[in-house]
Amino acid sequence: MRIPVKPKPAKGPVVPPAGSDPHVLLRVISKFLIPLIALFAFYVQFHGEYGPGGGFQAGVILAVSIILYALIFGLAEAKRAFPPWLVRLGMTLGVLLYGGTGVVAWLLGGEFLNYSVLFPDPIDGQHYGIIAIELGVLTTVTSVMVAFFYAFGSRQPDIEDGDW
Repeated sequence: MRIPVKPKPAKGPVVPPAGSDPHVLLRVISKFLIPLIALFAFYVQFHGEYGPGGGFQAGVILAVSIILYALIFGLAEAKRAFPPWLVRLGMTLGVLLYGGTGVVAWLLGGEFLNYSVLFPDPIDGQHYGIIAIELGVLTTVTSVMVAFFYAFGSRQPDIEDGDW
């Protein structure tokens, strides 16, 4: 009669075989989902004046697609695809678009952020003015959310992994 012997546990980290990716399923699914998430963000953006949604919600959803990319493919790869200089530019341009729309309305003789004076037809002015404002909000919110993620994701821990 033979008694089964338990194999000894391996010392050190378990290394997957060369050429295999333990996260291949996540990578494949995320390559399918990330563009859909971004598309939904633009749906929320441009549907926002007719129903629930708008620049803030769309900006957060668009930022989530970039953050998901960073979580799946790594922070360095995300910074290569969506570099920090572009994030800073997005924050700046979003605020300028928002404020610039109000200043243009003001310079055309209207009140600040009163879009009726932007076009000869006040209805068109309202329509295009709110689109410009919401695009500014989308750009700013997306860029700020990604900047927060980059800042916290790039932070070096105070405690080493072995000290936990």
